[in-house]
Amino acid sequence: MTSPGIGAIADIIRTHGREHPDVPALITGERVITFGDLDARSSQVAQAFAHAGVGAGDRVAFIERNGVEFFEVVFGLAKLGAVGVPVNWRLAAPEIRHVLQDSGASAVVVGEDFFDRIEAIEHELSASVIAIGSHARWPEFAAWVAAHPAVDPGVVTGPDDLVFLMYTSGTTGAPKGVMLSNANYAAKTGGVAAGPWRITADAVCLAVMPLFHMAGSGWAFAALWQGATTVVLRDVDPAAILDAVATHRITNMLVVPAVIQFLLDTPGIDTADFSHLRVIVYGASPISDDVLVRGIERFGGVFAQVYGMTETTGSITQLDGEEHLPQLLRSCGRPYPWVRIRVVAPDGRDVAPGTVGEVWTKSAQNMLGYWNNPEATAATLTADGWLRTGDAGYVDADGYLYLHDRLKDMIVSGGENVYPIEVENVLMTHPAVSDAAVIGVPDDRWGEAVKAVVVRTRRSSIGEAELIDFARQRLAGFKLPKSVDFVDALPRTPSGKILKRALREPHWAGADRRIG
Repeated sequence: MTSPGIGAIADIIRTHGREHPDVPALITGERVITFGDLDARSSQVAQAFAHAGVGAGDRVAFIERNGVEFFEVVFGLAKLGAVGVPVNWRLAAPEIRHVLQDSGASAVVVGEDFFDRIEAIEHELSASVIAIGSHARWPEFAAWVAAHPAVDPGVVTGPDDLVFLMYTSGTTGAPKGVMLSNANYAAKTGGVAAGPWRITADAVCLAVMPLFHMAGSGWAFAALWQGATTVVLRDVDPAAILDAVATHRITNMLVVPAVIQFLLDTPGIDTADFSHLRVIVYGASPISDDVLVRGIERFGGVFAQVYGMTETTGSITQLDGEEHLPQLLRSCGRPYPWVRIRVVAPDGRDVAPGTVGEVWTKSAQNMLGYWNNPEATAATLTADGWLRTGDAGYVDADGYLYLHDRLKDMIVSGGENVYPIEVENVLMTHPAVSDAAVIGVPDDRWGEAVKAVVVRTRRSSIGEAELIDFARQRLAGFKLPKSVDFVDALPRTPSGKILKRALREPHWAGADRRIG
């Protein structure tokens, strides 16, 4: 469980920096950063932000691929009582603008691969910009930090203080800021690390999923929480993952199913040594039986499936390795001991085991709410603390949760959430489109792929490639339709609501399940 003295994000680095300064905290490429190094460096970052006017409660955005800078920034902000806003770097400039403006970020740290996104919207921002890399106008991060002393500002935050704003797509089209507190992380990270995720101080964990995601940063925090070493890969590269597993003798890793499939098809997989692996945690999107069975044959009984969402600080259920039996492979496991699950009918009453309803959950992992969005918060969190997941499922007599479908229309493609309304809103701005619906269809590689069903305007002959290219200028790549069907009319209810289920059904007939 939780390491002694750790109850907040800032405590992770303060505690291990003091008690285990020479233990490697992060390894990236040839670089080894000890807990002492990271403690000192994050204090310098805290001083740099303080000098720039950032204080307790202020939001600072971070846009960069995986690297040491993420940890320096988030721990530095935590030492100030400021709030980290990790931004999905796959987003297009208009989407990033919404996150920065909605969060009220006073500063943004951005890597050089994404300078163009910030330059495109810079005139609309009030935030100061710090560059990881060389930029003509913005201060360079390393030099900006180096000008300040490695002195911890000593701000102490409470359990319910906001520490992260993590933006997740919303049914209304615009991403919502999920407010996560120290207590959320203490419950989740401290709970899963040594127990379900088998992370001990001598573990060597691999952080390869994007750190702006809960699957990336939440996993890395669990390792650091225990004082374990984390090997950080900049991108998802199957060959690099195999090399890291062998070179560093990785014991614990978390990936999405698409990465498992990539690994199984990577040259060298047959001879790689996986004997030191304790657990491979997977989740966030559907996995096919074929990939799972092949994975178990190659890696052994080390798989642990999880289910959760950003609003619950990540996973709330787990199916352990020994539970990967034929009759349970479609289950996402049972809730952690500190997590409660209900399956609820539309009238708010619990349903009987085996009956499908909406999955509700209650634990100290549940978010504080959505940033500046009381309506969405009230629609998701009940007055007595239950969180409505929006997922349909059932619990069997033994307490195993099975996900059945989505009550919402969300698509999960390669672990990324895509809400159709975002894509539909963009497609509808094209003058050749009179109506559009977006659905998720099965995809062998990504779990689900985005498909658009479009009604053209009269006399329009726009094609699939042209419409996708139009969307590419306005949406992140993972949200783009991979295919477009053109139809004369969309199926609708008498009240005018599009029958998404009717559009999806032909594509999903015979599929193992409709949700990851």
